[in-house]
Amino acid sequence: MFTGIIEAIGKVREPEKLGDGVRLTIDTPAGWLKGTEIGESIAVNGACMTVVNIEGDTFQIEVSAESLSKTCGLDTWGEVNLEKALRVGDRLDGHIVSGHVDGVGQVEVMEPKAESWHLVVRAPMKLSAYLAYKGSVTVNGVSLTINDVEDTPVGTRISINLIPHTVEVTTLKHLKPQSWVNLEIDTIARYVERMMSLKNDDGLF
Repeated sequence: MFTGIIEAIGKVREPEKLGDGVRLTIDTPAGWLKGTEIGESIAVNGACMTVVNIEGDTFQIEVSAESLSKTCGLDTWGEVNLEKALRVGDRLDGHIVSGHVDGVGQVEVMEPKAESWHLVVRAPMKLSAYLAYKGSVTVNGVSLTINDVEDTPVGTRISINLIPHTVEVTTLKHLKPQSWVNLEIDTIARYVERMMSLKNDDGLF
């Protein structure tokens, strides 16, 4: 489990072909991997990945063809948001995040607005029921609050206000119109939808 609070920005080297998947080598800030062991989980741009090798401040992950088909940005070089898995007793400053990407969205707007930034993402229709005003959503691993929701025939447009600090310490600074992003819905929304689907006419489960 994760919180959506980004701890570091990593740099992906040239991906290495691995069957239908890829092996990624990711450089991290000095000392960030201290205490991390092979087999542990790290969220890379919001996708939970298993560490398969560690060398100094660099670690490797293997991304399967299935993961590649359900995510974006895990098959190329560049910067990625990183977060280590939660430990018992850690503070939960963002929201509960599983690291399982639910869909890929496309940026429509990324522009400065007053002292902050205005981000608009079009999410796929299958996620529409889980996106709500003042609800939580994870964009490329970053825990964010939705400020507005607009349903359209081709998907749901979510508007988000980004404070300068969030833009500065994450890869969201690189987003522009037509960029693709990994989205994860709020875990609580999954259970609410499931409970509602099981209700009978008497309001019982």
